[in-house]
Amino acid sequence: MPVRGVIVTSRSHTKDFDFISRFFSPAQGLAEDYVTGSAHCSLDPYWKNKLRKTDLIAYQASERGGIVKIKVLDGKVLLSGKAVTIFKGNLSV
Repeated sequence: MPVRGVIVTSRSHTKDFDFISRFFSPAQGLAEDYVTGSAHCSLDPYWKNKLRKTDLIAYQASERGGIVKIKVLDGKVLLSGKAVTIFKGNLSV
């Protein structure tokens, strides 16, 4: 696919989460991303308006899975949750 990725989302069927999602990005070599912050920044405006809430709890239903807490504050989308470092590096000019 000639796009960065595809997000699939739906309202959660449990009361623990407001919505669930999955993120696929085969063009970047990722069959499926475990938990994607940038995807949740895109999903937030949609679910915020649909559910009429500014504080949301999402679950990315990948193999590893993960919970993302989302809050809208002063026009910014704030994400929180557990993180795993998968890459470290230094950039020098």
